[in-house]
Amino acid sequence: MAKDFFDEIIECLNAEGAKHKTVSLSEATAREFFMDKQASPFVPKTEVLQPAQQRQVQNNRPAQQRQKTQPVEQPVSKPIPQPQVQEQNQAQPVDFSKLDLQTLEQTALQCTRCPLCKKRNNVVFGEGNPNADLMFIGEGPGYDEDKQGRPFVGKAGMLLTKMINAMQFSREEVYIANIVKCRPPGNRNPLPEEAECCLPYLRRQIELIQPKILVLLGAVPLKFLLNKTGIMRSRGHWEKFQGLKVMPTFHPAYLLRNPAAKRETWQDLQQVMTIFGKAHKK
Repeated sequence: MAKDFFDEIIECLNAEGAKHKTVSLSEATAREFFMDKQASPFVPKTEVLQPAQQRQVQNNRPAQQRQKTQPVEQPVSKPIPQPQVQEQNQAQPVDFSKLDLQTLEQTALQCTRCPLCKKRNNVVFGEGNPNADLMFIGEGPGYDEDKQGRPFVGKAGMLLTKMINAMQFSREEVYIANIVKCRPPGNRNPLPEEAECCLPYLRRQIELIQPKILVLLGAVPLKFLLNKTGIMRSRGHWEKFQGLKVMPTFHPAYLLRNPAAKRETWQDLQQVMTIFGKAHKK
């Protein structure tokens, strides 16, 4: 089996780690994130219908009592028409600025702000170090992510883990999130209205985590966070988002389809490593 480009980089780091203790990569840490975790099956709650109560007629009362209690015919009153109430969006106004990370996640798990909630199996909120200096932002959950409730756990996720390790970080040290937290049908790109509903969660995550650098993976986060198009032109060039340094680069799924672009991506990631005082030793 041919070695991946980032596998060669990791092997080089391991070799350097044997000589210099300051550069090391835990094999156990790298292996940990290749293991699939099964999510708890989703069991929808069903409403139990109660049978209608049957009326029992008592015929054993004395005739005198029955005579006294004979019903008096009352005029039938017509039901008063009630004004129709327009259906409102189930989403209640939320003051995101007052939510901590845990409460923000609990709010996202119950979110119905856009139609993506109707077909999801799991909300993929994000994961990693809540105090991370480095944050990766993708586009949205795929099939595997929707099943497990974790970001980047499929083939593209495995490649992202290699990229993170090659940068001399682990997934435990960084934070990973997406533009939308529910899977778009057929893994299509999020629609503008879907992204608009979900962006308040991501913006609040960034405010709470306060990373030093954001790495945008692909054209979708470039569009919805920076309002820019053209990942080919933007990749490798520093940008700004709310005062933070931003490095756009290719999405790992694109790299799986175009392996030659891995070298360009590695150049982008090395610029990020320089900020943290990390350098790849050839």
